[in-house]
Amino acid sequence: MKRFSFFIFVGGTSLSFFFLAGSAAQEPKPQKPASPPATTEQTQEKAEIVNIRRVRLPITVTDKKGNFVSGLTAVDFLVTEDKMPQQIDSFTSEENNNLPLYVAVLMDTSPSTAGKLKFEQESAMNFIQTVVRPKRDRVLFATFDDQVTLRQDFTDRLELLDRAVFAIKKTGEKTALFDAIWEFCDEKMRSAQGRRALVVITDGDDTYSRADINDAIDIAQRTETTLFAISTKAGLSGSVPGVEAGQAKDKGDKDLDRLCEETGGAAFFTGDMLSLERSFSKIARELRSQYLITYRPANDRYDGSYRRVDVKLTNGHENLRLRTKKGYKAVADSVTPK
Repeated sequence: MKRFSFFIFVGGTSLSFFFLAGSAAQEPKPQKPASPPATTEQTQEKAEIVNIRRVRLPITVTDKKGNFVSGLTAVDFLVTEDKMPQQIDSFTSEENNNLPLYVAVLMDTSPSTAGKLKFEQESAMNFIQTVVRPKRDRVLFATFDDQVTLRQDFTDRLELLDRAVFAIKKTGEKTALFDAIWEFCDEKMRSAQGRRALVVITDGDDTYSRADINDAIDIAQRTETTLFAISTKAGLSGSVPGVEAGQAKDKGDKDLDRLCEETGGAAFFTGDMLSLERSFSKIARELRSQYLITYRPANDRYDGSYRRVDVKLTNGHENLRLRTKKGYKAVADSVTPK
């Protein structure tokens, strides 16, 4: 049995382990190259490829009540990398952020989602309609279970997305969450010419991936993708007794928290249909309220080391809360120009 129904992407050697047949229990996870090479076809599709020379930080700032804060300027932010101050190259406030938004929506279709599937579809489509600005933003829709399947590539055509979302009629067998994040960050998000976010809707732990959580975080950081997660484990209709909304208790919950925290996003743990809708709405508002900082690292060597990024507020704004990605691995990766 093949691991993926991988019918649209062009495969690269960095993802060759995704094409192997057989179960994960029988085959050890191979090591992935740190810098996936492009195939001839990929090179033709992406004519201009440049090495990453600047770090881009989408930043969310909130007050103590969780309200998004506007009106800040570049002098209100202090950026350090490995405790070394960095010179800000560019600063974009939320009012002037006209970069297109590329959002990948990944929906868990493992067996435990069967009773929640219809409502998850409706909520996901409402979110997509809220996020997309016609002729500017793009949304991709995909599903993951024991297969990782692209249902609709990036588009701003809501009728195509609606058709893809509601075409899902059955569930798969297992949950390959980390594989799905790796695959779409590597094959799709790195070439998106705008702000990048990936939203995962899931109710279960990863049970089938060959990638692990560190792989997923690494590829999201290197492709400058912010991860958001909505966990429906609490059941929506009480199908999972004993799990309370808003509390991250088990390993799966903590993994979702870590995935999002390390990439600058947030995880939401929903317990009913209303809280699911509110989670989608909050993500949509956040994506419209972020500041964007870029800087050229003072240490410009690609030595494979992990660079810890820290951003603080100054000038009397220290009581506000700030969220952005925690760092990145310094490898000579490639993305399309922004």
